[in-house]
Amino acid sequence: MGNRKTEIRVACAVLVRERQVLAALRGNGLHAGKWEFPGGKIEAGETPERALVRELREELGIRVPAENPLTPVRHRYGSGPEVVLYPFLIPAGNVSPVLNVHAAVRWVSLDDLESLDWLEGDYPILEEVRRVLA
Repeated sequence: MGNRKTEIRVACAVLVRERQVLAALRGNGLHAGKWEFPGGKIEAGETPERALVRELREELGIRVPAENPLTPVRHRYGSGPEVVLYPFLIPAGNVSPVLNVHAAVRWVSLDDLESLDWLEGDYPILEEVRRVLA
């Protein structure tokens, strides 16, 4: 396990509806213009599940349970701290995301996931999602 002071822990949602996955476009800041799974940093004392529920409510205005954890991913962007992603595969039902943080959101079919310019750390999650949903 990495040193928590030199790593950033992030919970993210792979929201799935009718064999499509919700992708969110970063609008500003670090990695602007890249697609990602919605979510955010896990605060001190928070579980990944609790952080994800909070982040989805704040970022997209949706309320869904954090369930079906996938394999955590470790990735380092350049010389920055290591990022540890805690992904969850979540049935989206009829959620209607709003753009509180992201520049755009898009439902993308499993066959078209690779057509987007994803954050590097999300690629192992994409591979697992394709295997799980195949």
